[in-house]
Amino acid sequence: MKSALAGQPNCGKSTIFNKIAGYRAVTSNFPGTTVRYNETKTRINGCTCTCIDLPGTYSLSSAEPAEREALNHLLSGKVDLIINVADASVLSRSLELTLQLLELQVPMLLCLNMMDEAEKKGVRIDIPKLSSILGVPVVPAIATLGKGLKELFAKVLELREKPKTGQVQKFSKDVEGVLISLLALLESKKPGEGKFPLRYRAIKLLEKDEISDPGTKPSSECSPQVRLFQEKLEEMHGVSSGEVISAERHARAMNLFENVARVIHPAKKDIRLLIDGWILHNFFGYVILAGVFVVFFYAIFGLGAYLEESLLGLFEEWNGRLGDLWGDKAWSFSLARGVLQGVAGGMAIVLPYLAPFLIGLSLLEDVGYLPRVAFLVDGFMHRIGLHGKSVIPFVLGYGCSVPAVMSTRILELPQHRFIVSILASMIPCSARITIIFALVAFFISPYAALLIFVLNLFVISLLGRMFAAFNPEAGLGLILEIPAYQWPPLQNTLQKSWWRIKEFIILAWPLLILGSALLAMMEYGGVDRYLNWFLSPLTRLLDLPEVVGTTLIFGLMRKELSLIMLTQALGTNQVLTVMTPIQIMVFTIFVTFYIPCLATIAALWREIGRKGALLAVLLTLFVAVILSLATRILGGILWP
Repeated sequence: MKSALAGQPNCGKSTIFNKIAGYRAVTSNFPGTTVRYNETKTRINGCTCTCIDLPGTYSLSSAEPAEREALNHLLSGKVDLIINVADASVLSRSLELTLQLLELQVPMLLCLNMMDEAEKKGVRIDIPKLSSILGVPVVPAIATLGKGLKELFAKVLELREKPKTGQVQKFSKDVEGVLISLLALLESKKPGEGKFPLRYRAIKLLEKDEISDPGTKPSSECSPQVRLFQEKLEEMHGVSSGEVISAERHARAMNLFENVARVIHPAKKDIRLLIDGWILHNFFGYVILAGVFVVFFYAIFGLGAYLEESLLGLFEEWNGRLGDLWGDKAWSFSLARGVLQGVAGGMAIVLPYLAPFLIGLSLLEDVGYLPRVAFLVDGFMHRIGLHGKSVIPFVLGYGCSVPAVMSTRILELPQHRFIVSILASMIPCSARITIIFALVAFFISPYAALLIFVLNLFVISLLGRMFAAFNPEAGLGLILEIPAYQWPPLQNTLQKSWWRIKEFIILAWPLLILGSALLAMMEYGGVDRYLNWFLSPLTRLLDLPEVVGTTLIFGLMRKELSLIMLTQALGTNQVLTVMTPIQIMVFTIFVTFYIPCLATIAALWREIGRKGALLAVLLTLFVAVILSLATRILGGILWP
């Protein structure tokens, strides 16, 4: 059996998915996190079930690429069961999607998640009555605590044995009359073998919503008659037929809510509303945002610098003992030293900054602060010619550029997706942030590192404005669901952080060790001199030691490699003994902006095509050279 978790954004689908699949989907208190589907096989009481976590969608008529991912699965005809996850705290709104899913006539059950939030609002829902009206099992749950999930999947097994479709809800009398007449027309004309129920296809025709199934499109013979039905609805209601159907669903959802729910007591006084008054204030909100960023910055640097200094001294001592074992002229010594430097780089330089950064980012996501950041930055995004939703890929970019590029699917217009994909690849990901902390903040000062972040935002703003000038178009308004603040579920936060850290440990760290060993053997054989000679025009232009050329090539695989290879190429962890502060700044700025890693290039190729990926490569390289050269010149003037 193949079941699909479907629901509106931020309703808890991915949390439920992770309870049965282990941690495989990113979850956060942030709408639109899932931009592609996740799939797992699980066994429930001995029965194998394929479960799919679909991106959130507000309706079955969406044109957004991320939401189309969900629609393609739901409309494929291959889903045996729909698990509709709904936010019980906003039940009337959530039921609008439920009504549309019922029209597909696929076996379904309704999971009312976030029952604790509904309780805080003083709302009590009559579960049996709602189940009776909809004709589907309804299971209350609190997914973050695991409550109700056992009962949910017990119902899944029941529907496996006895599949049952729900009760399609009727529209008002006049709309239902037009719909019945259209159904009669379609039955008489038999316009193809559609995959969907005839009523669903008729509703889609009235909505003027063409989907992939050819049976939904009327034949040329009955198309004029279909248009007459659309016009009849428009004449009766004074708006387009699509708006009529949408309004009918909205009204039906509101009526359902009023029938099955009642307010048992006034909503409890919620201090979160008071907090939002400050967090979203048009002046103090930005002051708080700057304060959160600075505290976050210094907390990561303080902990990371303490660990880095302690661990580097330990590995320096171990490195000194290698020569005593093999002799510093033997190839085995070079190989062992390269491996040790790779291990040391991951443990002493990368992880001390990476781990607290990812944990902190997860906390900000789960507590619900990041959607507020999107709201605050919306006006700024419009001023530089971008859509307000662009802030979501940018925020995700501070974790990893790959999901940041993929998340541009939430943007409605292709030109916005194209521009934001390229700019998101220039946001310093966790790997580049590690380089900024471990080099600039550690060896120069935290203020110098902070300056690089400010420079990055300025450059992205300038480029966004330039792109927008070539593509002048009215900016679309931002409609973003602001979720309630939540205490971050410790298990979810730790799982998410560990999942991201594990990606470094499993994928990146072996590459660091392998690359470090490879560089050591290249140095032993003298091969590195040829690579450094090839890149010497660039290193001379930027006034960098020639030996750093090799590190820039390795950095294309993983950005952390540039940092690890730097200390190895220089022959010391005490970078200030061989490079000046200006050279450190030039190197870090170049690595921060230059060509994205191979994984990001692949994501760009997939999302915006070959030409878009090539443009991103050339643009980032150009920007990196210009900014690094400007830093060198300005540094030479200010600190000769």
